[in-house]
Amino acid sequence: MQRSAGSRRRRRNTSRPFLGGAMAVIAAGALTVTGLVSTAQAADVNNAKNAGFESGLANWSCSAGSGATVSTPVRSGTSALKATPAGQDHAKCTQTVAVKPNSTYALSSWVQGGYAYLGVTGSGTTDVSTWTPGSTTWTKLNTSFKTGANTTSVTVYTHGWYGQSAYFADDVEVTGPDGGGGGDGPGPVIPAAPAGLTAGATTTSSVALSWNAVSGATGYKVYRDGVQATTSTGTSATVAGLAADTAYQFTVSATNAAGESVKSAAVSARTAKPGSGGPGPSVPKHAVTGYWQNFNNGAAVQKLTDVPADYDIIAVSFADATPTPGAVTFKLDSAGLGGYTDAQFRADIKTKQAQGKNVIISIGGELGTVRIDNDASATAFANSVYALMQDYGFNGVDIDLENGLNATYMTKALRQLSAKAGSGLVITMAPQTIDMQSTSGEYFKTALNIKDILTVVNMQYYNSGSMLGCDGKVYSQGSVDFLTALACIQLEGGLDPSQVGIGVPASTRGAGSGYVAPSIVNAALDCLTKGTNCGSFKPSKTYPSLRGAMTWSTNWDATAGFAWSKAVGPHVRSLP
Repeated sequence: MQRSAGSRRRRRNTSRPFLGGAMAVIAAGALTVTGLVSTAQAADVNNAKNAGFESGLANWSCSAGSGATVSTPVRSGTSALKATPAGQDHAKCTQTVAVKPNSTYALSSWVQGGYAYLGVTGSGTTDVSTWTPGSTTWTKLNTSFKTGANTTSVTVYTHGWYGQSAYFADDVEVTGPDGGGGGDGPGPVIPAAPAGLTAGATTTSSVALSWNAVSGATGYKVYRDGVQATTSTGTSATVAGLAADTAYQFTVSATNAAGESVKSAAVSARTAKPGSGGPGPSVPKHAVTGYWQNFNNGAAVQKLTDVPADYDIIAVSFADATPTPGAVTFKLDSAGLGGYTDAQFRADIKTKQAQGKNVIISIGGELGTVRIDNDASATAFANSVYALMQDYGFNGVDIDLENGLNATYMTKALRQLSAKAGSGLVITMAPQTIDMQSTSGEYFKTALNIKDILTVVNMQYYNSGSMLGCDGKVYSQGSVDFLTALACIQLEGGLDPSQVGIGVPASTRGAGSGYVAPSIVNAALDCLTKGTNCGSFKPSKTYPSLRGAMTWSTNWDATAGFAWSKAVGPHVRSLP
């Protein structure tokens, strides 16, 4: 929005193991058991390290992040491996084990759950494996192998099977002559401090927290203002019994049999005010969005209460960047708005909300320089936007970053914000036409990534020039075909019709180009929802639940005598 005037690879059946191969494995297992397994000698040791997974996944590597340690079920000790097949990954976990050449080793592991395989590669002789189709109790897999003349290490592995449930493994043994690796390896060590501590949803008496898992940890302690508040065996906890509208500081530590880690970096959170913290007004099935200017650029200066009732979502424009990457702030331009005070502004937000309207904070605009391109900036964005929501009472956020965005980290930022704000959060987006030409674009990817929490995308159908429609033809801005053929890309590209809106200028002075009369906007809405009043382009089907329309801005609308909202507002509400 302008602040100035005018401006795959093939694979086998994934529903079950390939039985021919499985039978061969069974046969091979039977041969190795009868031909090679021998009673371990007194000097034999278990050469596998972290064999019981008491130190997390130390010494183990699992494909595609499929492995994790769990505290139940366990066969012995306090931990076991849980590995979960997904898609084309069969949850393979491996360890390189030091062995002696020309030696015989007994290989075993206890397993439970889905299909589970145990085997070895790199033996220098015949590599072996064995498997079980699953069990609800701990079952021991046994086989053995002999090393070659030059073999000093082998790779021991476990894995599940495509399309099957997770398997558990515990107490892996590679028993035979000491290969020089030091036997079963060290016992548990004090874990590292947890990272990624984030405050989520709050109520008047509680704060939800989450953090990243720590290797080797069997539990976590959560501290509030330096005093232990609760414990957790997972990576989240809710601290309850707090006072309303009060700021707290939280840290978390990781624990295991060896002791407790140092505390994490602190995170602050404020509990909700009494009477706040619940969902805001719901957004109507069909809605009109308008941007309200927190600056004077020649358009009519307004208070929020001057915005007509035709607008269902009011996007306050704009929050500003801070020196902290990703973080934003907001300050009312009281002088530029004719003495409109901060207290009046806050009271007017509540007035609009009492009328069933949503007031959100918009990020970006033509001159916006907010960048979210790593984890730290994503967290800073979520925390700062949520702080503004708590401070002013905003119902959500609008993303209007016209200088580009990173889909990976904007997705993370908005999901963190959603976790804090809860189900009442309103998220709107206002990409330029070029940003929504393909689902491979960062804006489009972001919208699809957050489809489950996204309210509406109001693409800017102006300041654009000619663009491709969903039929591959070129359409010029300023026509009903431009609106309908470009909206079709979003509608057929994965967004729900309720998440698509048409964004246009409220007057000829609201943008450099692309203004269309309100009657053209209404015709495009009819074409998309009912199949009537179309131009040369007519979509192959109708989208009755299309969300509605947006305009830049309520101030330019006021300058033109509210001609846009008086015509488009009632029409949107009359849609099927």
